[in-house]
Amino acid sequence: MEYTVAREVDAGADTVWAVMADVERMPTWTSTMRRVRVVDGDTLRVGTRVRVEQPRLPPATWEVTELEPGRSFTWAAPAPGLHSVAWHAVEPWGPGRSRITLGIRQTGALGVVASMLGPMTRRYVDTEIAGLAAESERRSAAR
Repeated sequence: MEYTVAREVDAGADTVWAVMADVERMPTWTSTMRRVRVVDGDTLRVGTRVRVEQPRLPPATWEVTELEPGRSFTWAAPAPGLHSVAWHAVEPWGPGRSRITLGIRQTGALGVVASMLGPMTRRYVDTEIAGLAAESERRSAAR
């Protein structure tokens, strides 16, 4: 199962990145996250592990596998029979605007389970991009 969504926002890439990279505050702007805690360290870097608790899903530990500061990060959550990879990116999209891209890919022997959860997973990604956009635009307007 793979799903990617993109959205343009009225906020600069630096503002979007500040919201996106502050992963522990995700529960303040999206209902798809109950608790997010950086396990080792206080900033995102390759190798950082992040414990994520989401409604209707078991807690998972995601590890940052790629990071381009100010631009994007990818993290992965391996589990027996299922490997999840999610990406988060922002790019400038005109004066004072940005384009956000979020996505997830789930593979492995339990791919059938991932496909059954596909509608919920897509709804979560859609909810997350809407919350990220709204929080970024709120912060941009407050400047």
